[in-house]
This record gives sequence, structure tokens and C-alpha cells, in this order.
Amino acid sequence: MLLKEQLKNNVLALMEALLDQNRSSLIKANQRDLDAFDKDDQALYDRLIVDDHKIDQMIQAVKEVRLQEDPVDKVIESKQLDNGLKIINKTAPFGTIMIIYESRPDVTIEAAVLAFKASNKILLKGGKEAYHSNKKLVDFWHLALNQNELSSDYIQFLEMDRTQTQTFLKEPGQALDLIVPRGGERLIDFVKQHAKCAVLVSGRGNNFMYVSKDADWKMTLEVIVNAKTDKISACNALDKILIDRQIENYPEKLKELNALLDSLEVEVVVDQSSSKILESNDIVKGVEQWKEEFLALKCLIGSVSSLDNAIALINEHSGGHSAIIMSSNFEEVHQFMQEVDCAAVYQNASSRFTDGGQMGVGAELAISTDKLHHRGPLGLKQLVTNKYYVFGTGQIRK
Repeated sequence: MLLKEQLKNNVLALMEALLDQNRSSLIKANQRDLDAFDKDDQALYDRLIVDDHKIDQMIQAVKEVRLQEDPVDKVIESKQLDNGLKIINKTAPFGTIMIIYESRPDVTIEAAVLAFKASNKILLKGGKEAYHSNKKLVDFWHLALNQNELSSDYIQFLEMDRTQTQTFLKEPGQALDLIVPRGGERLIDFVKQHAKCAVLVSGRGNNFMYVSKDADWKMTLEVIVNAKTDKISACNALDKILIDRQIENYPEKLKELNALLDSLEVEVVVDQSSSKILESNDIVKGVEQWKEEFLALKCLIGSVSSLDNAIALINEHSGGHSAIIMSSNFEEVHQFMQEVDCAAVYQNASSRFTDGGQMGVGAELAISTDKLHHRGPLGLKQLVTNKYYVFGTGQIRK
């Protein structure tokens, strides 16, 4: 039975209040996770932190979803056939969604609020590094559900180790319609290897920028700094920069970019061609480093001979997340955007905007790099499937 929209919104309104009223207990639980964490992995550590600002963001995420229209039972298409059949295609819930994720407690909020508002059940399998934070947040969810006389089964917290998770993926023991792995390459491969139901991949970043000979250089530097340094732990951060050798004053520009990144403490590795100018930089270590998502103050500068060369490199090595072209040439911008195989393609803007909130989607379950059933931010409207309603008056097929 589908829950009424007002009832779902009552749960969400209470959850907003619970988050606000229990800040200290949540921050205290999070501190237990932070104390036990290896700070050598700065990107994961940054994702783990819960403070008042992060709680404000959690509350805002719940509020934004509460205020959005219920995405279920909406007419996609309606038609009357010559034989008298009336066919209506409507949105419908997936059923039960499982999300497996690492480090970020805010996913426990965003994934649950989106799944619940879209009338799905959700199974939350967070990483052990965020156990106490996630457990506290799920306690809040269960309180909000129970006070509205709803079962806590709508939002379930799975406490499993790797072996138990593997077994669950193969034999879940309950209906399971979709799995979303949100994390690195190893996590995604693990889920795809063992899951028996549909898997929607939230891919890694490894985002590229191509700097055309027609790029505005001052603008390019500003975009690079933002995309690379604004938040190094984000999957939409910049990793690879491809400079067209035909750009005016190419050697000087390469040196200027390297010096700028060095001043920001960004480690720069270079390809063979760029190393002829940036002689003191380390050279890229093979294909593996071209494909690596750095999640650190690190980037790779490469040189290309043409737009076609840049597109080929991006499609070979990127994670299919985001790609940028810096250019004022409309024809090459159009070609780049058409041919680069990524969920989001940009002209003259930072890849940091590949985010549900920034793109006007609102809270997101993940950034999908799959092509089925949706690509890009998985917001509320994307957490439904569809169903055909066929109304007849005794028609038979002849």
C-alpha cells in the first residue's frame, strides 16, 4: 500500500526537528568515529566529519525533499488506441533499494529521505568508519517513523561485515529491487560481482579538462583552481588537465599553471610531452595513473595535439562522471559535448557543479554514471520506475 503524501511529509518534518534538537548527541557519536579513524586518508576523513554546518545541510536536504511534489503515481503518457484500449503510463516505486556507501554520514540522510518520499524501502549499508554516526541517524529515522505509527522497516540499518554483505547480496532474504554502490572502484566491482538484482553504478570521478587553443586563459586558471582545490574529497573534483599545444605561448602557460598549482600545494605529475617543459615534475606512471581518481591535492597535466586527441584520451581513461572544455569556439564545444562519454559535460565552468543541489535536483542518492535507468544526479524524480495501466471493455487480440 502506498503511503499518503501528507503522512510521508509528517515523518520528514519530524526528522528535521529531531536533527536540530539532537545536535550534540550526533556530534558526540561522530567524534567516536573520528577518534578511531586513520587521518592519513584525508579525503575519507573530511567526508566523515559531522559538525553544526553539516547538520544544517542535513536538515535542509530533508526539508527540500519534503517540499517537493510526491513523484509516485504521476502520469507520464496517456493514449487511446483504435481498438478502444486506454493506456496510461505512470510512475511507480522501485520497491526496496539497497545503498552501500563509505564514510559519509550525510548519505544516511539523503538516501533515506529520497527513498522514503518516493515510497521505497531502503536498506542502508554504511562503512564501519561511520558506524556510530550512522547508527545515531538511523535511530532518529526510526523515532520519526514510529511516532507516525509506521514500521521502522521502511529505513533499515544493515550491520554486516564484508563476508556477511557478500552473502546478503547473493541471498538477501527479502525482496530487493535495486542496489546502488556509492564509493570507489573496488566497492563497485564487489557489488557487481555478487549482486543478483539490478545494480545502478555511482561511478568514480577522475574528471578531465581540455584547454583549447581558443580558451580564455585567465578564466581557465580560475576554473582549474576551483575544480581542483575547492573540495578534494568530492567525486566532482578535477584530476586531469589536457592542454592543447596550439595554444598561444604554450610553454609559458604550462609553466604558469604549474607554478600556480604548486603555490596551492597541489602535486603535479606530467606526461612525456609536458615533461620537456616541466622538467622537474614527476612523469605519469602508466595507464593506472591516467585512470586514477586522486581524491587529493594532486593532478596530472598532459599535452594534446587536437580536440580529437583530447576526446579520445578522456573516453579511454575517465570515470564517465564529468568533463570540461575551456573554449570560446562553439563548433569545438559542441563536438566535445556530443562526443565525450560522461554524465555531465561543461563549457567554461567548474566540474564542482555536478551535484544534485547545485543542478537544481535537490538532495541526491548518488551521481549515476550508468546509462540505465538514469545518468547524473539521482534525485527524487529519478527514484521511481514506471507501470502501464491498461483499461479495456472486453478487447481480445486477434
